[in-house]
Amino acid sequence: MTNDQLKMKKERTSGILLHPTSLPGKYGIGTLGKEARKFIDFLVKAKQKYWQILPLGPTGFADSPYQCFSALAGNPLLIDLDLLAAEGLLDPLDLENARDFHDGPVDYGKVINIKYPLLRKASRVFHEKAGKKEKDSYYHFLESNSWWISDYALFMALKEYFGQKPWYQWDRPFKMKEEQALYPLFGILHEDIEFQKFIQFIFFRQWMSLKEYAHNHNIRIIGDIPLYIALDSVDAWANTDFFQFDSNKNPIAVGGVPPDYFSETGQLWGNPLYNWDRMRQDGYRWWINRIKANLTLYDIVRIDHFRGLAAYWAIPYGEKTAIRGEWITCPGKELLQAIRNELGDIPVIAEDLGVITPDVEDLRDSFGLPGMKILQFAFDSNEPSDFLPHNYTRNCVVYTGTHDNETVRGWYLNAKKEDKKYILDYLNTGGEELNWDLIRLAWASVAYTAIVPMQDVLDLGTEARMNFPGTTVSNWMWRTKPNQLTDQLAERLAHLTILFGRQGK
Repeated sequence: MTNDQLKMKKERTSGILLHPTSLPGKYGIGTLGKEARKFIDFLVKAKQKYWQILPLGPTGFADSPYQCFSALAGNPLLIDLDLLAAEGLLDPLDLENARDFHDGPVDYGKVINIKYPLLRKASRVFHEKAGKKEKDSYYHFLESNSWWISDYALFMALKEYFGQKPWYQWDRPFKMKEEQALYPLFGILHEDIEFQKFIQFIFFRQWMSLKEYAHNHNIRIIGDIPLYIALDSVDAWANTDFFQFDSNKNPIAVGGVPPDYFSETGQLWGNPLYNWDRMRQDGYRWWINRIKANLTLYDIVRIDHFRGLAAYWAIPYGEKTAIRGEWITCPGKELLQAIRNELGDIPVIAEDLGVITPDVEDLRDSFGLPGMKILQFAFDSNEPSDFLPHNYTRNCVVYTGTHDNETVRGWYLNAKKEDKKYILDYLNTGGEELNWDLIRLAWASVAYTAIVPMQDVLDLGTEARMNFPGTTVSNWMWRTKPNQLTDQLAERLAHLTILFGRQGK
């Protein structure tokens, strides 16, 4: 771990939460190209230290970055087409035909239909015309990632072969990953398998180039690790013994959370649960490898649903809601100690929201991990709150809201009358620019790190909300518009950042 990574706990800093899909651009979705670099330039002007993002994996069900086909692969939809054209892998005319998009929300279906044929063309051109240096780089990538990429490429090729059905609906020999059944398909699916490997090579090359650009401008990346993997993922299909499946590879129980702030019936995620006894047998190698891989992508990792490492909500498979479940203890301390023994004191943010009990706090504090404080959770006029800044300790990360929250504007609009009064009294404001009042409150707090979603910097309403927990439609679609990230906006955020000593070093 580098000194830069260690500094998160030791200096006052701040940043912006914006997933790459939400960047502007001419191909219907944010990418890892020019607009991403322009956003980094904006962060520099605004005197920020961190760019926080959501998981980068290839999205599956409902386009959620928390339901990915792989815990290790990258999302091909983020690949920048202009960069491919600059390398000679696409023709400029190809790009002219791909610009049939508006500046509004991401239309994932349309993006997939236009982008994937171009990625396939780029793959063919690469394999036919790439020089020795490029081919050597490609083969080196495959060798370095051989421990996961072969299974992933085969899995994705099989999904296409079976009409995009989830693996647990494939014909039984393929569902069970029987080598005798799979062997004949290696020849039939060879081109599809190679295509999947190629687009991972391109994704990682573009991402690492972008990360280098960020580092050269003193910006660090906060990434996100979902606690659970998706049921329809190569991780579940290829490593079934690490999860709670029966002998027919059907889940015994699945993950979620009980009724809470977000939902009266809880959240039924449907993710397979870990077989912790099996993971203990090889010293939690699967987890160690996963964390190590993520630390090559990010400078800091946020572990989503951290409370699941103390105890997790297990819901019998087949339930329609998350109400009927039970808490089961998890060997979180043993796991985190195994990770620390091999990787050292890795830079982690613990997403300690939801039903937090003393065992969760003990797990977090035993490893000195910063938890999260959400200002939108602070202003309940009926009871005191640990989310109010005067109750903070320094070792935490304060947010105005997260990707799961309403925007500040939408939240205040829908707040109860008595809560609105409490908010305005606490902030000593008339509420004309409540987004900036809350940013100022976060920046002024003792928390070592303060993060604001881009939507709140822009003072946008409900239309810009990223996710409605417990729903599966119209999420993950919001995008910034060209020219929204102005110098005046950067200067205003920079002023607060300098005023409260968060510009870092």
